[in-house]
Amino acid sequence: MEPLSFQEYICSLDHTTLPRILRICSGVYFQGSVYEISGNECCLSTGDLLKVMAVVLQKVICEDMETGQTTDLPLTFKGEQGCPVPAQTQWVLSSWGRPLQPPWAQPHCPTGLFQPAPAPRVYPTRRGPFLEGSGQWGLTLHQVLGQWDGRPQPLLCPAISPHTLLLHPVYEVHTAMHLRQDVVKIPSTLEVDVEDITEEAQHVHFAQPLLLSDVLGMEEALPAQAEILEGPASPTIFESPWVPRLRQGQRLQLHGCSRAWRVLASAPRSGRHFLLSSAYQGRFRRRPRQFAGVRELAASLRPGQWLHVVVTQDCEGRGDTVPPLSVGDRLQAQGLQGNGPGTRLLCHRHGEEEEGEELLLPLDLGGSFVEEMCDSKKYGLAELLARQPLPCEVRVVAPDPGLERDALGVLPALRLEARLDQPFLVGSFCEEPQEGFEIPPRWMDFSILLSEGPICPVVPCTRCSRVEELTEAFYYRLLAQLPRGLAPPPPRPPKPGKAGAGPGGRHPSAPGAPVPGSLPASTCPAPPLPPLPPRPPRPAQAGTGPEGRHPSDPGAPVPGSPPASARLAPPLPPLPARPSTPSHDSDEHDYETVDDNMQKTIRKMQAIFPF
Repeated sequence: MEPLSFQEYICSLDHTTLPRILRICSGVYFQGSVYEISGNECCLSTGDLLKVMAVVLQKVICEDMETGQTTDLPLTFKGEQGCPVPAQTQWVLSSWGRPLQPPWAQPHCPTGLFQPAPAPRVYPTRRGPFLEGSGQWGLTLHQVLGQWDGRPQPLLCPAISPHTLLLHPVYEVHTAMHLRQDVVKIPSTLEVDVEDITEEAQHVHFAQPLLLSDVLGMEEALPAQAEILEGPASPTIFESPWVPRLRQGQRLQLHGCSRAWRVLASAPRSGRHFLLSSAYQGRFRRRPRQFAGVRELAASLRPGQWLHVVVTQDCEGRGDTVPPLSVGDRLQAQGLQGNGPGTRLLCHRHGEEEEGEELLLPLDLGGSFVEEMCDSKKYGLAELLARQPLPCEVRVVAPDPGLERDALGVLPALRLEARLDQPFLVGSFCEEPQEGFEIPPRWMDFSILLSEGPICPVVPCTRCSRVEELTEAFYYRLLAQLPRGLAPPPPRPPKPGKAGAGPGGRHPSAPGAPVPGSLPASTCPAPPLPPLPPRPPRPAQAGTGPEGRHPSDPGAPVPGSPPASARLAPPLPPLPARPSTPSHDSDEHDYETVDDNMQKTIRKMQAIFPF
């Protein structure tokens, strides 16, 4: 067919023949220009192919042929039944040389239906409706557009204007283009010429890029071969050798979805973080858990199970209701009692007698506890999680025999934090089809292009993905994405040393207690020390001194001066008396003062270095 403007082609298109393939012929654009269309970039060049899949009417522009004014008609514009129109209308010339309007178009008979406008002629003629099916009542807006022949026709509609009108429909054309991931939306008013090549382009395949996350819902299309169009845009999440190879142009084989679940783990002392697969074959042994306070102890209870702990730090009691806890006390946490702020943890303290005593500990009580356990059994990962709630601390006592180097076997302790049910895809490189790996598309997404090629029929082994070491940045990002109940609590701040005084002259074990010998907090700070007096000038001497040294030599004594041991700096003036009146902000600040020992040290330094 001959090239047509895009608007003319779309207006005359029979929607029942979709899809259609078009070729861009020419237009008012430069090659490589980019159109910003409905939020999509559409680069159209001569020779580009479009696959028209759908056409949606956006609006109708109504143009007044006499005034040139345009109006956007809503798609819900409906006509009202007006006066009937005769089958044949007699047109009579007016005094102005123009045909008079028919009766149904007079202002006293408003209607929203459309009728053909008479063509101006010198002599009166008879003209019936040129639109098929218009009958005597006219056509609605959608009926007029349904009988469109590609060119605007002059119409009359008294509800809009008494003048002749032209209707210009504007469509949104949904197309597919080569190597475009999304549907490209193009307005029909784009000034390009197109040519329909549907019949001779039946063999043309429009390659549609996909995101790796889209393949999760296309399991019926797997296994398949794919080419990476653009590597992962997100920062690296795994410290694995196969991750840097995921770059543009790399060919992959996608075999299917992995059914394994994961466990987030951390090594407390080394600061390393891991993601363990349920296929991990190593063996674990439980380690006693530690609890900082009664609240953590209560949060670790499971329904129907008791928890045996030993007190590792003395804890003061609260009157007669809460007795003190001593180091070595053995407690059996049984459950919670009460609701709201009055909730208590019911514990049984084993004493020297067999009966012991029952304790109701408030949740805000401090203290330190360690789990009392005598479990030397070795557990697999699935068995351990079924028996032990997370988080928990374990130690790998038997590394995975399928791994050449199990990074978990050398760690003294491992903290299992949360179970993750994240979908993974099993993939391999085309040059190494037997060595597989597992990719989390929702964490490491990138665009690919599925292609036809030979696929290895055997699913590769994914031993390297049983233990994946995480980057520190991704570990904390992953913690932020976990539900609040699954995320581990933040680490406790380090405990202050037991010896010495902390900032402000207070001992860590006694908050607010002043250090012996220090000033009370209510006193004002002492004023700064006065500047040191200037050094007296040395007398000029000629020759050598009594010890055979020249006066200019370093360390040579000045003749007539006392020995170095007797040379002292002038004494410091006494410190001014401290005011006894407390300051108004004495309760908020603790100031350091210069004591006698510091003054003695300063005098010694002045004696040694007389500057």
